[in-house]
Amino acid sequence: MAALRQIAFYGKGGIGKSTTSQNTLAALAEMGQKILIVGCDPKADSTRLILHAKAQDTVLSLAAEAGSVEDLELEDVLKIGFRDIRCVESGGPEPGVGCAGRGVITSINFLEENGAYDGVDYVSYDVLGDVVCGGFAMPIRENKAQEIYIVMSGEMMAMYAANNISKGILKYANSGGVRLGGLICNERQTDKEYELAEALAHKLGTKLIHFVPRDNVVQHAELRRMTVIEYDPESKQAQEYRTLAQKIHANAGNGTIPTPITMDELEDLLMEFGIMKKEDESIIGKTATEAVA
Repeated sequence: MAALRQIAFYGKGGIGKSTTSQNTLAALAEMGQKILIVGCDPKADSTRLILHAKAQDTVLSLAAEAGSVEDLELEDVLKIGFRDIRCVESGGPEPGVGCAGRGVITSINFLEENGAYDGVDYVSYDVLGDVVCGGFAMPIRENKAQEIYIVMSGEMMAMYAANNISKGILKYANSGGVRLGGLICNERQTDKEYELAEALAHKLGTKLIHFVPRDNVVQHAELRRMTVIEYDPESKQAQEYRTLAQKIHANAGNGTIPTPITMDELEDLLMEFGIMKKEDESIIGKTATEAVA
C-alpha cells in the first residue's frame, strides 16, 4: 500500500484556494484516490463543493453542543461527499474570541485518535490565509502536512503571501519533514502573470506546478455548490484541474526546502517585469505591512 500523502493548500485569503483545492481533490478522487479533507478555516468553506452544502457542521461547534470533543463520535463530524471524499471542518470560535488555530489542533488530534485517517491515500488540509498565526501553522509545526502547495497569482500581495508562507515552511523544515511541493497560479489576468509566477517559483527554490486559467465555468459550478469536475466534467477547465491533480500525484517526494526572498528582492522582481516602478516602492512596502497587520 502506498504511503499516506499529507498535503496542505495555503495562500492569501480570497485567492481561490478552497476552490482550487476542492477541484483538485475531486480530480484525484476521480483517479481512484481515497481522500480526507480537513478544513482549517473558521468559515468552514473547505468542503462545500464536495458536500453540495452551505457549510458543514464543525468539530468545535459540535463539541460545544455536546459538552466536549471527547463526547463526539467520528460519524458526528465526518461527512461523505462526491466520489466518497471524507470531509471534516475544524471550525473556530466566534469572531474576536480566542484563537481559531485551536480548532485545527483539536480537530486533527480527534481525527487521528478516532481512525479518520485509516484507509485513505491523501489527507488534505485547507488552511486560512497567511501563516503568521501559530495556530494555522500547526499542520506544518506538528509535522502533519508533509507537502505544501501555495495558491497564488500575479498580484503583488498574493506573491508577498506566498513568500511569507515559504518562510513558515523553512522555519519547520529542518525539525520536521515538511517541504514545499510547489506553487499553483490561479490566474487573475494580471500583466505577465505566468512569467512572474515562474520567476517567483525559481526564486523560492521550487516549481510552478500548474497555471490554472480563469474560466467562468468555475463560478457557474460554485453557484450550484459543485466542483467543475462534477458540474461540467467535459469542460476545458475540468481538464485543467485533472492535469493539476496528476502533477501533484506524480510529485511525491519531490518537495524542496524553500528559499524565501526579502521584500526588496520581491520589489526587484516586480520591477524586472515592469509591473512596478521605482517610485512605487514606498507605497508597496506600506501596503505589505498593512496586509499582515
